[in-house]
Amino acid sequence: MLWTYGSFAQHEAYLNPVWKTREKAEFDTNSLWHAFKAGKVAGHIRQFSMATINQGNGPDYFAAAIGAGIRYQSASFHRFQVTLSGFLIHNIHSSELAEPDETTGVLNRYETGLFDVTDRSNKNDLDRLEELHLSYQHKAWKLVFGKQIINTPFINPQDGCMRPTEVSGLWTTWQPATSKWSTDVAWLFQVSPRSTVRWYGIDESIGLYPQGGNPDGTKSDYGNALHSSFILYQQVRYQVAAGRQVQLTNQLVEGIFNTSMLQANWQWPGVGGQWIGALQLTHQTALGHGGNTQPQHSYFEKGSDIQVVSGRFGWKNKKWQASLNATRIGKGSRFLMPREWGKEPFFTFLPRERNEGLGDLTAMMIKLTHQFSDDWTLDAGLGLYNLPSVTDYRHNKYGMPDYGQSNLAVHHRFSGPLQGLEADLLWVYKWNRDNEITAIKQMVNKVNMSNLNLVVNYHF
Repeated sequence: MLWTYGSFAQHEAYLNPVWKTREKAEFDTNSLWHAFKAGKVAGHIRQFSMATINQGNGPDYFAAAIGAGIRYQSASFHRFQVTLSGFLIHNIHSSELAEPDETTGVLNRYETGLFDVTDRSNKNDLDRLEELHLSYQHKAWKLVFGKQIINTPFINPQDGCMRPTEVSGLWTTWQPATSKWSTDVAWLFQVSPRSTVRWYGIDESIGLYPQGGNPDGTKSDYGNALHSSFILYQQVRYQVAAGRQVQLTNQLVEGIFNTSMLQANWQWPGVGGQWIGALQLTHQTALGHGGNTQPQHSYFEKGSDIQVVSGRFGWKNKKWQASLNATRIGKGSRFLMPREWGKEPFFTFLPRERNEGLGDLTAMMIKLTHQFSDDWTLDAGLGLYNLPSVTDYRHNKYGMPDYGQSNLAVHHRFSGPLQGLEADLLWVYKWNRDNEITAIKQMVNKVNMSNLNLVVNYHF
């Protein structure tokens, strides 16, 4: 009986799901064991406090969230590397975010983004596997397969949330050190949107956020009704000369829509610094029935087609950067980009508001950045946005009125004993520029409001 128990206990040790520490010993530096042992571990603690103050009878909100995550990346093993990361989020103290406001019937817009937009009542059970991928790099080529974080014009980490949007698929990069050409090509089949905790298929990931209205004025209803299996993404870059670059980006969302963008950037010597300029030309078309053969359940109206022009002109030196930015979205349709995937790439973008879902838009924005030192930076932006009428459903998906927006942001990076700690303070104010009478529900959380943000990050 004693022999049986001892044998069972010895065998169980190999099955026990706990951590096991291996004693340090001589090992082969080319071994898989060494690749994992020599890997790098990084940690991230993030605290985000946000408040929205609506003028008049509109509701006010407050939320504070804290989270922590850890990331591991192995050393190279025959040019292969494994990366794994995850993050946990908990509520510190927040307003009621799950129920509509009693007076206006409007749901909270900004603060719920710190938690889970798919379950507004869930503020504590928020954990997500973020990265789990295998990469291979050889000379100019790099391939990454699995769950990963990317930053493109149409899928990007975004702002105003605890964690970024992530994707799952195959990402390849070719970037020779001696060539003026480089390219990225990707095949993506899953998305875990910002402010969510699950992984979704491409079609499932569209419609988790408010869906707005159809071009005919009816309520959009494409959530869980679209049909798309993958995204094909490609960007080709060409370095014309020092300070001059051209890039062509194309993103095809199978069965729903295709977006192409040509962008040119250049800079040349100026008085006390450099002049800077950039131009974007974007073309977007529906594919097939726009995601569903029934118009009320499609994301894109069949046959829709839209062009966007966005430009920037400015000046910079080591301490200052100033720019004048403009965007024009054409008539006939509206520029669409799933808000679950990130922010639009136009130069007139200011944090906390979008021009996605709009057509017949003219926007002007000035931006000023001053770097006081290596540790202190100030950003200021002022934009005027001329939108179609809130009842022009074809060109105004979310019923947004004309607005102006001002942003003021301060960034501080600590040093010395607090090295790794960074703090950001952002104040956003938006006001209504529309002369037409606007219902209060079309103004709350959209215009005549302030949004305050304090974000503290510690990386180690």
